[in-house]
Amino acid sequence: MFILIEKGYKSLCFCHYEKSFFYQKLILLNCNQIQIQMKKFLKYFALGILALLLFLVITTYPKLDLISGFSAKSVASGHFIDNRNLKIIEQGDNDIPLVNIASNSINDAGKFATSSVYGIMKRKAIYREGLGATLINENFDESKPYEVPKRTKIKKALPFPYGDLELKDTIFSNIDYKKLNTTLANAFDKKGEKIKRTRAILVIYKDKIIAEKYDANFNKNSRLLGWSMTKSITATMFGILQKQGKINITKPAPIAEWKNDDRAKITLNDLLHMNSGLEWEEKYDKICDATKMLFQAEDMSREQLQKPVAFAPNTHWNYSSGTTNLLSGILRNQFKTHQEYLDFWYTNLLDKIGMNSALIETDMSGNFVGSSYGWATTRDWGKLGLLYLHKGNWNGEQLFDESWSRYVATPTNTSNGRYGAHFWLNATGYFPDVPREMYYASGFQGQMVAIFPSRDLVIVHLGLSEKFDFNGFLSGVIGSLKK
Repeated sequence: MFILIEKGYKSLCFCHYEKSFFYQKLILLNCNQIQIQMKKFLKYFALGILALLLFLVITTYPKLDLISGFSAKSVASGHFIDNRNLKIIEQGDNDIPLVNIASNSINDAGKFATSSVYGIMKRKAIYREGLGATLINENFDESKPYEVPKRTKIKKALPFPYGDLELKDTIFSNIDYKKLNTTLANAFDKKGEKIKRTRAILVIYKDKIIAEKYDANFNKNSRLLGWSMTKSITATMFGILQKQGKINITKPAPIAEWKNDDRAKITLNDLLHMNSGLEWEEKYDKICDATKMLFQAEDMSREQLQKPVAFAPNTHWNYSSGTTNLLSGILRNQFKTHQEYLDFWYTNLLDKIGMNSALIETDMSGNFVGSSYGWATTRDWGKLGLLYLHKGNWNGEQLFDESWSRYVATPTNTSNGRYGAHFWLNATGYFPDVPREMYYASGFQGQMVAIFPSRDLVIVHLGLSEKFDFNGFLSGVIGSLKK
């Protein structure tokens, strides 16, 4: 009995040992397989991370130069032109996705601003009185002498818009002031909101300011960037030159590099209508011709000039800031000296109509960035609208022919009624509840100077949102005016 039990016990122990050994081998085998699988996983994970980093380097790293460039230029301009502090600029002008990751600093003594992204791609923008802020590169010689526009600011004992006297209260019986003021109030954000982002509104009726309102930190003396409203100023210079008999916009563009190729037929008229047929890409959510020009080019007037033809002239409309800066370069070549070119914009237009706050910034080569970098107070932006409302006549002096105001407001045949000659149009009812006669200067983030010829009305809006409800706002103002 005991022997049987002993044999059985040994047999059981042996069996248990075999099973234990088997499990140990199984565990070891599983551990090895797990280790192999983990090594494979880590290998592929590392490759995935490497691929992701490579993707980010390829797609994002080049953007960093543009991000820091935009930020440095914005900080320098906002601070030195309009006296804004860094906090206001970063929370307002620079709170754009990607731009808001830049780190910025201001050097008041040296009059420059610098920006970088995570400590790399550092960019610098310098400020020079009379020329504004210029984004520079490592090749730029800051010690080199430069010319500045000669300004003529004559104070006149007349009320707005022709002089500097305080405004007199004028009450019009055909205006519903309650509705007008409500429309303006509704165009601004409530406290804590960042939706409409309106900074300033001005309504001018029969040459009188009937409504004016500003957001916190801004007032009638604040100089605000018009972005592409500057294009309308650039076009106006050609209207003035044509009135003076110094240029003919129907003739081929005077560009030597185009004389012997298929660009020779492109006219100034084609350029002013944005239908030259030249290749150009303008999309601000990516690296494109426009962003590379604004934040990397030394001479912005040559970026469009170097592009090949993509379409026959006057057959394809394509919005191009490069075209406008090319026009600025063409203007430069109309004068014997650079000083004459700089002075012309102010003596023949901006100071002539009392836009004394206005400043057009220059690029590294000294040319005006006629596509984008015009600054002025809200009231002075309104004067540009009034000049067109009065068909080029400013207090008795004809700056451009009456026909020019019709020219800029006539649709180019390739824009579906949306664009004239460096002015936008409502000819096809883009704003359905707004009179179709309206034409307007327009800029990035909701800048507008709207002209209503039959209503004797100019409306100015300056802000920071592309989503602002212009149809509702403009129709509200129009609706407050009884015919």
